[in-house]
Amino acid sequence: QVQLVESGGGLVQPGGSLRLSCAVSGFSVNYHVIGWFRQAPGKERAEISCISSGVSGSDNGTFYADSVKGRFTVSRDNFKNTAYLQMNSLKPEDTAVYYCATNLMYGSTCSEPDFDSWGQGTQVTVSS
Repeated sequence: QVQLVESGGGLVQPGGSLRLSCAVSGFSVNYHVIGWFRQAPGKERAEISCISSGVSGSDNGTFYADSVKGRFTVSRDNFKNTAYLQMNSLKPEDTAVYYCATNLMYGSTCSEPDFDSWGQGTQVTVSS
């Protein structure tokens, strides 16, 4: 059974850091793309970062939206079968529910248009 479980969200002050985890089962993070999305109140869900599968080659490795570039870093641990989103220099506008998702096609990359399995989300609130 395919499952993605996010954790690591919480309340943090502006300028602080959080690391989100996406623990997966039923598939391997090394063989499938992991995307990170967020949805703020009243806004549509948007993709903010992505890491291609480890078997896809180097051309489509990672993606960052302009809003998080230079502050967020995506990674994965193949042994723990977990993906991570390290978030630094957090701003109030980063407040949202954060989701991880995957495309179950083997070797999927950040160029894939569709993510077909999703986690339940974790709340991140940036406030003083």
